[in-house]
Amino acid sequence: MTGLVLAGCAATPPSARSDVTVELTPQFRQSSVMGAEVGATWWQGFGDPSLSALAVRSQAANLDVRIAVQRVTQSRAGLEAASSRLWPTVSLTGSAADQRTGLPGEVKRGLPDTRALRGAIDLGWEIDVFGAARASADAAGWDARAAEAGVGAAQLLATTEVARQYIVWQGARARLAKVQALLAAQADTERLTRSRESAGQASRFDVSRAAAETQALTAQVPPLQSLVAVTEHQLAVLVGANPSQPLAELSAATSASLPVAPQLSPGQPAELLLRRPDVQAAERQFNAETARTRESQADQWPKVFLAAVLGSQDLRLNLLDLSPVRYSNVALAFTAPLFNAGRLKAAVARQSARERSALLQVERAVLVALQDVENSLVALRSERERDRALRATTELRRTGLRHAESLFREGQIDLLQLLDAQRGLLAAELAAIDSQTQIALGTVQLIKAVGGGWAAAPAVSAAKPSVLSCAAPC
Repeated sequence: MTGLVLAGCAATPPSARSDVTVELTPQFRQSSVMGAEVGATWWQGFGDPSLSALAVRSQAANLDVRIAVQRVTQSRAGLEAASSRLWPTVSLTGSAADQRTGLPGEVKRGLPDTRALRGAIDLGWEIDVFGAARASADAAGWDARAAEAGVGAAQLLATTEVARQYIVWQGARARLAKVQALLAAQADTERLTRSRESAGQASRFDVSRAAAETQALTAQVPPLQSLVAVTEHQLAVLVGANPSQPLAELSAATSASLPVAPQLSPGQPAELLLRRPDVQAAERQFNAETARTRESQADQWPKVFLAAVLGSQDLRLNLLDLSPVRYSNVALAFTAPLFNAGRLKAAVARQSARERSALLQVERAVLVALQDVENSLVALRSERERDRALRATTELRRTGLRHAESLFREGQIDLLQLLDAQRGLLAAELAAIDSQTQIALGTVQLIKAVGGGWAAAPAVSAAKPSVLSCAAPC
């Protein structure tokens, strides 16, 4: 049994630590040797160029992905602002003053006309003795890394939703094509029945029954056409396109055929934690809260400030023009909290609680990830078993219909038995198409559950170890 240890941060007081352990098994409970690992370009495994083109397009054009990218830009700006506290601030100041009066010369001796030109460089620096500024920068850095994981999560959601909608679209088209083909066959049956009625070989009841079957098939066409149109609109929105205009990728998919779902392996549970963007984001958010805990603890210690002014002044008093002179002022100061009615301790306790909450969110993300994979595996396995049974049923129904048509032409069975055989085949074929659709959708769900394909993770600081670490070799 491999143990996944979610360790608390050392900066947290020992009494407040909340270590959480999630036990990982070597394999998933519902897994079996299914096929290849999920690749970074997993959509190519379906062998559908239109699906691949839409998935690639959604990675950059999807609006949720673009919003996530802007969050990364925002968080990186926050990192830059937080890191600036580690450095001194330098500013340039200047002033010019000209004071003149019309007073007599005797008076101007006490209140002279003055012209002053000043220029100076001001320097201010909060020296980070106890690490508050560094902890704030670390927290901002982990926030930026969590935002980067958010981009990966948005891309995974976009591509898997594109695949899901595309499969639903192709499944609806396949069912529509099947219904239309059966509708044409049923129309022929209705015409044949009317001819047999004219020849006295069929009753009016037979004609009414055949016409009713034709109308029943006709009624199935509009909902399928609506589903095709709705999924087309959804796909357009997912790739950031106007749904009022047709997608070129869908226009290229001329045949109404479902993508063939590849056989995939979920890998090992330990690998899941490196793939799932939501787990990565939760881990990085925990690291950010750990850094903020260090910052709140450092706020209880004194703060040291350095200030300096270096400048030059050109001064003129009445007719006396003094040469420019330099001046400087350097000061070192500190401030230490003596009494604040428990405000700083309360801030540490509040932040420590946030840190523990973030740690529990990591555990929840891990458990949800494991649950998603297990559910996907059992659903996919069950659907494949159903598909095998439905394929056998369809072949038997098709064989039975051929025999029924032959017997009907020879007059050995009535129309009711023929229509029953046609309905049975229709139900079996539509169920088979639905099962194939569910297998493809289940494969996409499994890909989403395992976090998509492997991707290069952004470099992280080695100052804080990962909250996700295996207690034994994985």
